[in-house]
Amino acid sequence: MVTGGTGTLGRLVVQQLGDAGRDVRVLSRRGPRSQAAADGVEFVTGDLVAGTGIDPAVDGVSAIVHCASDNKGDAEATRNLVAAATASGGKPHLVYISIVGADRVTFGYVRAKLEAEQIVTESGLPWTTLRATQFYDLILNGTQKLARLPMVPVPAGFPTQPVDAGEVAARLAELTLGEPAGRVPDMAGPQVLSFADLVRGYLRASGRRRPVLPVWLPGLRRIRDGALIPEPSADTLIGTRTWAEFLAGRLS
Repeated sequence: MVTGGTGTLGRLVVQQLGDAGRDVRVLSRRGPRSQAAADGVEFVTGDLVAGTGIDPAVDGVSAIVHCASDNKGDAEATRNLVAAATASGGKPHLVYISIVGADRVTFGYVRAKLEAEQIVTESGLPWTTLRATQFYDLILNGTQKLARLPMVPVPAGFPTQPVDAGEVAARLAELTLGEPAGRVPDMAGPQVLSFADLVRGYLRASGRRRPVLPVWLPGLRRIRDGALIPEPSADTLIGTRTWAEFLAGRLS
């Protein structure tokens, strides 16, 4: 079963598991997209934060891939998911996707991911947690909006190491079909780029001309120090697809 199976990452995980010959169930607040429904995926409509629809979604499953994410309720959603999985009487393998730097950045969304990690660890279920950096898809969405402005402001000194969501989905499917492994090595893309680099790359690929203005923002010291990229000493799995290659494929 995949939570958030219609989202940026979740739909790719569903595809990977289906290609591996597995029966896949999706828990989603909005129900199936037409293509996913046509591919024979079973959908259960429910809300993890509200605690509705979870019991039929987890009934009889051997593994749960928890991709659903909410800016306000990640910890509560995970708590409700664990409670339902435990009450089901089975011991499904719980696979969780978190964020690189979850233990080094203190603002709300990332802090909630760390709390969710702890809930998974203490769940009593067999578990695996993968931390990944930001996805190219989400960065593209933000840069497209910023590029509408006559001058594009970006946070100065903001290092990133974004990764292709398809590569993360393949790794999650591999982990799901394997034995529970606890906290596994983080995953990141092949390049460390500043936020300004990402925006300039998009502008070049889309044929736009805009001045890019780095702006020094308060409260980002830990991020400027590299909190959202893997530590140099870390055992990190590095993807192969670059930002330029992603843009070439998406914008062609």
